[in-house]
Amino acid sequence: MTEHGIAKADTYHDLAAKHVSASRIIALFIPYKLQIARVVCLILVCSAIGMASPFLLRAIIDEALPDGDLRLLVYLAGGLIGVAALTAGLNTLQIVMSTKIGQSIMHDLRVKLYSHLQSLSLSFFTATRSGEIQSRIASDIGGLQTLVTHTANELARNFSIVVMTTIAMFLLDWRLALFSMIAVPISILLSDRVGKLRETITHEQQVRLGDMSAAVQESLSISGVILARTLGRAAHLTQRFTRTSKEVASLEVRSHTAGEWQWQLILLMLSMFPALTLLLGGLLLNAGVPATIGTLVAMIALQEQLLWPLEGLLEIGREMRTTRALFTRVFQYLDQPVEITEQPDAITLDRLHMQGAVQLKHVSFSYPDNPQPTLSDVSIDIPAGSSVAIVGSTGSGKTTLGYLLARLYDVSAGEIRYDGVDVRTLSFETVTDLLGVVTQEPYLLYASVAENLRFAKPDATDEELIAAAKIAQIHDSLSALPDGYDTLVGDRGYRFSGGEKQRLALARTILRNPPILLLDEATSALDTKTERAMEVALAALAKGRTTITIAHRLSTIRHADQIVVLQHGRVVECGTHTELEQLNGVYAGLIANMNSNAA
Repeated sequence: MTEHGIAKADTYHDLAAKHVSASRIIALFIPYKLQIARVVCLILVCSAIGMASPFLLRAIIDEALPDGDLRLLVYLAGGLIGVAALTAGLNTLQIVMSTKIGQSIMHDLRVKLYSHLQSLSLSFFTATRSGEIQSRIASDIGGLQTLVTHTANELARNFSIVVMTTIAMFLLDWRLALFSMIAVPISILLSDRVGKLRETITHEQQVRLGDMSAAVQESLSISGVILARTLGRAAHLTQRFTRTSKEVASLEVRSHTAGEWQWQLILLMLSMFPALTLLLGGLLLNAGVPATIGTLVAMIALQEQLLWPLEGLLEIGREMRTTRALFTRVFQYLDQPVEITEQPDAITLDRLHMQGAVQLKHVSFSYPDNPQPTLSDVSIDIPAGSSVAIVGSTGSGKTTLGYLLARLYDVSAGEIRYDGVDVRTLSFETVTDLLGVVTQEPYLLYASVAENLRFAKPDATDEELIAAAKIAQIHDSLSALPDGYDTLVGDRGYRFSGGEKQRLALARTILRNPPILLLDEATSALDTKTERAMEVALAALAKGRTTITIAHRLSTIRHADQIVVLQHGRVVECGTHTELEQLNGVYAGLIANMNSNAA
């Protein structure tokens, strides 16, 4: 292995040691301990019943056949058939029960991971490819299904068979049994070495599968296809995908072939022992040591009975080492800290008594990966029912301020208060009831228009949908569609124009009727005529409601009660449109720049 390969292996094993422990894996099974106990009991009963077969076989060879006792032969043969039938029935029942348990555990793990990811702050998602997240939920947890639905069951079953068979072998003849055990420690050592080799390869393999999933998600989305075709880069993307796919295929080959000669050596040793046992038995008989042909035959049968579960145990040991790589990747996400949390004694405000007053007191904020503050000592007082505009050049901190207001991040210093209560002490439900957000790039689900609107209010009536759509100036466009409000939006809403998507997002927020509206460039994609109609609609909607508009197009905020100007993360000016124009400062410069660009 190269120095780079050794360093990468060391890094992985450090990661695995940090995230994976037997207790964490066992904890997944604890909620189902009673069901698992029933399965274990079935396995033990089944293994105990199976122990009778070699003794019945020895009786047939040493007693029934030499004595010509047909009646005894029938009983013994019937006993063998009965043992086989009972074992088959119990095995079937046990497999059904264990599969149900395994799928329940997988369901719990998927939901736990999905729920945890939903609680992480935006900083995690801005630093992580969405395709990588999909890979961990689908590919990594999918890879663990074999372990919890099949491997764990096989482990218990094979282990019980090995123990019971070993006991039976020593009961038959301790000398032959002891000789048969010589291969076990050698096989375990070789198998563990193979497992270590394949574990590291599996981790790298899953990383590459994540890369491939991300490449598919990015390049085969509508935006990705448009970008590739308009820039003529489809061939380049195909070549990049080919390289990734080739790496995945190479790792797949390595994961299945690493240490293969050691594994074949194990199988060779196990396969040789029946012949060596016969040789040893013949030597014992020749030396006058008490032994019977029936004992030798029963011992060979037990060795055959021991062979496949022992092979299974070694294979399982190897698989469990490789699945540790999958557990490492899943637990790595589960161990991501939740930065935005709800306090145990969180305050819940009555929806009917929400006023909509907003106060920012000496707010400062820095992104986790950037020590430089994005906002510094920002203080803004927004009375209930007023309209406030936040303006500034690109990079001034406007969008970040919107994130803080929606509590997508928590402030680094200072506080944000709604109706006099620190947002960090409010329940999540109260924050979402207080604040309705419409962003510059609205996200629409792959569902019908009605389902997209009802995402904000599941119990909304058709009349409420229509009323919200009319306020957002989108009802006429929706009514003209062949399927109306049942029209499928399509992936990310690409069936609609940018302006239509923004109006749908606005209608969705209006449907919730929040006391505070946060509009982050919410009309940026609208044409002039629709924008003016929207201004009239929003003016009517804003009565008795607090409206915070983050705007780059200054024409949309001239009539705001208060305009706050940000520059380099600080409030540099504050006042009405007329007052700020007369200052002839930063705001006046923004207007002059806008007019020159328009000209």
